[in-house]
Amino acid sequence: MNFAGKFITTVAIVTGLGFAAQADQNVNVNTVLATVDGTNITIGHVIALRARLPQQYQNLPDDVLYDGLIEQLIQQTALMNAVKGNLSNQAEFGLENERRAFLASEMLDRITRREVSDDELKAAYEARYESAIPDQEFSASHILVETEETALEIIALLEDGADFATVAQERSIGPSGPNGGNLGWFGQGSMVAPFEKAVMALAVGEISPPVQTQFGWHVIKLDEVRNVEIPTLDDVRATLSEELRQSAVEDEVSRLTAAAEIIRPEVDVDPSIIRDVSLFDK
Repeated sequence: MNFAGKFITTVAIVTGLGFAAQADQNVNVNTVLATVDGTNITIGHVIALRARLPQQYQNLPDDVLYDGLIEQLIQQTALMNAVKGNLSNQAEFGLENERRAFLASEMLDRITRREVSDDELKAAYEARYESAIPDQEFSASHILVETEETALEIIALLEDGADFATVAQERSIGPSGPNGGNLGWFGQGSMVAPFEKAVMALAVGEISPPVQTQFGWHVIKLDEVRNVEIPTLDDVRATLSEELRQSAVEDEVSRLTAAAEIIRPEVDVDPSIIRDVSLFDK
């Protein structure tokens, strides 16, 4: 657990402190809540820290979070002040990376907060579903046996009028045997390729020739076929909205990267150098 999570959990479980004072209507983000060796901790710092907490901590009571966040900021400030001005070379580079990552995350948040319009959603829906051909689902039964010869014997029995479900119960070695071989409904891609190919070649009520898979030999009967309904816009609104936001992020990252002046000097570097922390000491 990280520093923030460890401390807030401790406050929530052990201290359970409350904040009973009447809220001051004049407070703002610059209102000072504590000062550590001359460094102010303000309402703004507390609000910003809470906004970036993991979801499980966001749900803690406000009075517990308030006290916990202030105490965490006090401890962090004391630690920061103790090391400030005495950072190692590696730590300085790490600090730059942390700032870079924070600001990049802030930019991504701004992009993803953009509202997706109804026109955008409608256009995305029409592009995906307006001319879509409904997928099919199949209901089939099968009898699984060990050899092709046994499969041929079973087909002969069925051609002579034997009941498929009864033969499956008596002869199938598959787990669906006791259920008359019934496999229920399944879509394309759900079954191994030879089995699926055989099913799709059958007419409803037709029985297949022997079909071999890694499980053995199958005699298959196609019971029913149905079309899968194409979803409505409301059914996929949330999914399409998320996809459009993600697409906007990718487009903006590409745009900003393409617009940036990027210079990459030709430097001959052994990739293993990324493990050489001793460079910070040179």
